[in-house]
Amino acid sequence: MSKSKYNNSPETSGSKSKFSIVYKLNSRLIFRLFAIFLALDIIICIFTSMSIIAYSEQKVASVAEMILKSGMPDDRSADWLQISGLDVKVVEGEPEGYTVPDTFSELLPESTATGTRRFELTNTVDASIFKQLEGLVYKIDFKQNGITYEISVKIGTFIDIFRSAFLALLVIELLILLSRAFKDARLISRTLDPITELTKVAQSLNSVGSQFNPEKMEALAGKIEGINASRLDTRIQINETQDELKNLARAINSMLDRINESYRAQVRFVSDASHELRTPISVIQGYANMLDRWGKNDEKTLLESISAIKDEAANMKDLVEQLLFLARGDNNTITLQIDEFKLSELSMEVIHETKMIDSAHNYEVRLSDITVAADKALIKQALRILIDNAIKYTPSGGNIIVSTVKEGEFAKLSVQDDGIGISPEAIPLIFDRFYRADESRTRATGGSGLGLSIAKWISLRHGGHMEVLSREGIGTKITIVLPAVSNDLILPIKPQEEYPGFKI
Repeated sequence: MSKSKYNNSPETSGSKSKFSIVYKLNSRLIFRLFAIFLALDIIICIFTSMSIIAYSEQKVASVAEMILKSGMPDDRSADWLQISGLDVKVVEGEPEGYTVPDTFSELLPESTATGTRRFELTNTVDASIFKQLEGLVYKIDFKQNGITYEISVKIGTFIDIFRSAFLALLVIELLILLSRAFKDARLISRTLDPITELTKVAQSLNSVGSQFNPEKMEALAGKIEGINASRLDTRIQINETQDELKNLARAINSMLDRINESYRAQVRFVSDASHELRTPISVIQGYANMLDRWGKNDEKTLLESISAIKDEAANMKDLVEQLLFLARGDNNTITLQIDEFKLSELSMEVIHETKMIDSAHNYEVRLSDITVAADKALIKQALRILIDNAIKYTPSGGNIIVSTVKEGEFAKLSVQDDGIGISPEAIPLIFDRFYRADESRTRATGGSGLGLSIAKWISLRHGGHMEVLSREGIGTKITIVLPAVSNDLILPIKPQEEYPGFKI
């Protein structure tokens, strides 16, 4: 036995990944700021080193000029020099260190330009790196009159001061990086708010059962206008890890798919409607031509033509009414008149009316007193559609059973027959507009293929759905499932004498 259940449920989605646009942009801004700070720190270190070296060169040049004029300083002068961080002595042998190339020696003081230069650490025993740097000296060896002089300048004090200032600068930069990380994240998030809102609107338009009414389309247009960029005439390359744009693209693409599908369905609908109207128009036109030729004097031809024209006009009227009903339903212009009523009473009313016009089938009711809150006229219309379908596809003498039952919070109104049944592959299609499982019986049954579409729309509009149970050669059971009134109870069915003429 095949079973198909038509129910619409909203699709939920949305897991956030850390690789979002906010995360990526914020990371790039932080790394860019970090790179700027790093470059500034390197420039500061280079500039400070060059300043210290320039200071040392000037000090050494001053001492060298004093030596050239007055000779080596005496002990008292040497003590004052040491207090100033300078030391002078005569060394034996060749000068040590590196000689400045001739290209750059012109920038140095003339008295020490040809000397050799080197750095030395005086604190090297069991000392930390900072203690060693405190004993750093800058030495220049140069020759004058065959004597090699060595002048030393202590620069450890400058390095110690620079180290403290540099550490303070690093702390400030770290605090700036941390504060910018939070501020930039909030700024980027606020900047992307229009995209987020556009995504939500697109997803709401794309949700199952939502209508593309003008208000929602205007809201979507408003969200798009809210993205105020200088130029958006180029295409956006969407990275798979960018959740915001990925969700937006998915929502818009899905919405466009729905619009495309709706357009194709509309084209099919117009084509099918034209085809359905073409047949009765052709029949009416044929009989009208026959009346024009022979019917004026032939009473039999006249009566046949009038009867056929009336039948086809009635079929056209029914088809147009069904098309108008579906059109109003698609445009959401049908207002429901909600009342509480019992499905058993409605079922007996419809069966009583049907029994008066159809005596070729046996009707059976299995009813429970279930109350629903719905539009009684629309539910009655849906029930008539199901009974009409059962009559069309059930041979004379067959059985048609109408039943109501309550399952949980839902009331079920079913019409069952023992007719020709429906093939399993056709069941998912029977609610499509203009679809008929048995095309060969189209003219015989007079159906347009719109009845079940209308019944499905009615059930969905009431917050319900439809169920189909069928097998070829055995029969079909179609059920309208509606929300039941919560305080309703299933009561015993009424005595048989209250339903005269019916089998219970």
